[in-house]
Amino acid sequence: MSHYFLVTKEFIFDAAHYLPFYEGKCENLHGHTYKMHVTVQAEKKEEHNSSGMAFDFAILKRVVKKNIVDIWDHQLLNDHIENPSAENMAQEAWNILQKEGLPLYEIKVWETPTSCVVYRGGEKF
Repeated sequence: MSHYFLVTKEFIFDAAHYLPFYEGKCENLHGHTYKMHVTVQAEKKEEHNSSGMAFDFAILKRVVKKNIVDIWDHQLLNDHIENPSAENMAQEAWNILQKEGLPLYEIKVWETPTSCVVYRGGEKF
């Protein structure tokens, strides 16, 4: 059995959106304080003089901040994603971060403190 670590970093940003294909309150322009967890999977390096880390939090922070948070924070998400539901935001973040070479495991996006979606690559469970 192979063992690996899941390394997660939390990000918080504010943004506005509207859902053009939804009937209800969310079809109107409104904002949220989003929370996003980005989780990567990696094996811990055991070489002599290694850091002992599976994946460096600083690298994860730098890549996600540069490619997601700095672009989406205090923006109208519809300018970046055609239909910016939490599901589509998680999927778009995955696509962007995968191109940056992160060993992604899952992305969680909270639209409210009590409502989130989880996006994982691979097989349907």
